[in-house]
Amino acid sequence: MKLRLSEEDAAFREEMREFFTTKIPQHIRDTVAARRELSKEQFVEAQQVMNEAGLGVPGWPVEWGGQDWTPLQRHLWHEEMQLANVPVPLAFNAGMIGPVLAQFASQEMKEKFLPKTANLDIWWSQGFSEPDAGSDLASLKTKAVLEGDEWIVNGQKTWTTLGQYGDWIFTLVRTDPEAKKQAGISMLLIDMRSDGLTVRPIELIDGGHEVNEVFFDNVRVPAENLVGELNKGWDYAKFLLGNERVGVAPVGATKRNLAAAKEVARTAGPGGTSLFDDPVFAARVADLENEVLALELTAMRVVANSADGKPHPASSVMKLRGTELQQAVTELFVDIAGPSVIASGGGEESDVEDWAQVSAPVYLNMRKASIYGGSNEVQRQIIAGTILGLR
Repeated sequence: MKLRLSEEDAAFREEMREFFTTKIPQHIRDTVAARRELSKEQFVEAQQVMNEAGLGVPGWPVEWGGQDWTPLQRHLWHEEMQLANVPVPLAFNAGMIGPVLAQFASQEMKEKFLPKTANLDIWWSQGFSEPDAGSDLASLKTKAVLEGDEWIVNGQKTWTTLGQYGDWIFTLVRTDPEAKKQAGISMLLIDMRSDGLTVRPIELIDGGHEVNEVFFDNVRVPAENLVGELNKGWDYAKFLLGNERVGVAPVGATKRNLAAAKEVARTAGPGGTSLFDDPVFAARVADLENEVLALELTAMRVVANSADGKPHPASSVMKLRGTELQQAVTELFVDIAGPSVIASGGGEESDVEDWAQVSAPVYLNMRKASIYGGSNEVQRQIIAGTILGLR
């Protein structure tokens, strides 16, 4: 089965493909293709190239750099970006705090932060989860007390992804301890260079440093850094978490990585033979290709039926199946590499090829995909209730 686009959308796809394959620096695309971690500088460079061309934050209001595109065009933009080995815009900027500020912030706050947010002149971190408030986020305990024209913030956040690069952090804080859990929460914008704010790394199972703990010890925050209204932070958080309508599942990246796995498998057998000589392996890859095609068709159906800024209920299917396939492809790489996976971190001096060296770390890192963006267990509950009508 082949997907059929209108002439206009097909031309749009070609336009995106040409831009991403010719305008984004090759060293950045090579890093993504090798499944290596990008540096902060590479993230920023790619975003600034896209933003200069008006392609950095297409989902924002047009007045702040967005594009008046259809949901399908935004999907094509996102997919072609991934297929071209281009890093997607930093989610904390483009998909989280940017839309919140555009919707709820004062005009002064918009003018101060939105242009720099779109251009990645400010690198935002997310200050939501706490040690005892993850899935039950409304139980958060980080508090902010107003003293004169400043908020005094005390508490702790955890799992702050790429917080080591952060310039500012958008933070949920408890501003009314007497109110019911959700009713007493506000959102503050906090400069991460503030006195009393400390970022500590959390070492991951793959040995990397991607997430952090953030501590607030009498951190002083100007009262003007309150987003929107006092004690409305829970409403803004729900808007933030439900805002992303494109890229619920990494279709383009999964297709790209599966193609790369097939390529290395052609010579990964004994004596450089093809693993496809094994019918079991060939059937496994064929099954994955069919599943990815089904995912792509589902993605098209979702974006075609999104209306009024609300996603199609099948977006939960996309998130669930999309992350499962993403993980399945990383597992395929590990199995292709075989014993060579023990060479993780071998570096340039190792005789093991680079793709095999990164296979185990990427596999381990991708275990997180089942949790972020709404855990897969939660997605199953949504599917059961919203799509299947089960209670």
